[in-house]
Amino acid sequence: MFINQNKKTKNLLITLHILVWLIIMCFPIILMGTGETFNTNKFFLHIIFTSFFIILFYINYLILIPKYFLKRNIKIFVIINIILVLIFMALMYAIPHYIMKPQDVPPPMRRFDESPWARTLFMLSRDFLVLVMLIIISIAIKMIENWSSLEKSKSDAEKNQFEAELLNLRNQINPHFLLNTLNNIYALIAFNTEKAQQAVQDLSKLLRHILYDNKERFVSIHKEIDFIKQYIELMKIRLNDNIKVETCFEIPENSTAVIAPLVFISLIENAFKHGISANNPGYIFIKISEKDNKIICEVKNSYFPKSIESDKSGSGIGLDLINKRLNLLYPDKYEWNMGISKDMKDYYSVLTINFR
Repeated sequence: MFINQNKKTKNLLITLHILVWLIIMCFPIILMGTGETFNTNKFFLHIIFTSFFIILFYINYLILIPKYFLKRNIKIFVIINIILVLIFMALMYAIPHYIMKPQDVPPPMRRFDESPWARTLFMLSRDFLVLVMLIIISIAIKMIENWSSLEKSKSDAEKNQFEAELLNLRNQINPHFLLNTLNNIYALIAFNTEKAQQAVQDLSKLLRHILYDNKERFVSIHKEIDFIKQYIELMKIRLNDNIKVETCFEIPENSTAVIAPLVFISLIENAFKHGISANNPGYIFIKISEKDNKIICEVKNSYFPKSIESDKSGSGIGLDLINKRLNLLYPDKYEWNMGISKDMKDYYSVLTINFR
């Protein structure tokens, strides 16, 4: 795809070059419509001069500028161009005397008929300026193309780096999520084998999303909600009756919103990690809604912070990973607020993402 795009751009540039030179060559024919009389000798001379311009332009554009000018070997570049300009000036001065009749000589030149030196100086100065301007134009065009190419290379490098960083984060999130889930199942095995077996089945369903859907940069919000619902059901299996879990999903059925996979799961993991206690009643509230091109994930839970010794749900890197992913995928397009209530009994986290 990238190679085809480059080929199309190159073909377009070649076509534009050909069209510009054809238009310049056809100027005498175009000017016939303005009252100019067509003169074969003058037209032939125009073709020859334009051919000189084309040769000088592309010698610079294709050879001298890339080989010398862009590599800062300016001295050789200038010397070669001086030689070329002198050769073309001599040809442009000599050829008209063999082609044009005296009455065809342009009026600006006829003014100097009485002074051959003045006429020669005028013609040489004119040709010199035209040729030098042509070299300057070729430099400008090549520099613009070179700058554009460098910018594209820089953009491609940044894109590749972005993809590499994103892939690295995904590779960290997947085992982190799996570790947390397996630890929960491990805890079930000790006191409820039947629930543990059900949890393994539920986990197999979640793994499909992890292994396949998570490879995409964005997935349908409905697909992500289905995954979150399955995850919550899996987590609820090991909860005691004194933990109340409430969910609310307000996503329109016809929603076309897409979201980064697993972008909300760490917030929900965190709620099940710190929102439950073996001895005290608690609650977990999860709400995901769509409004004004924004997806809002609200998570609130009772706060029972785990110590390092008692925490068996993972390494605690989930929130850091999600923050890095948000900065990569949604720069300046998200808002994340979190905190603990004054009485240290409740924790909240509200993540708003603008998906447009």
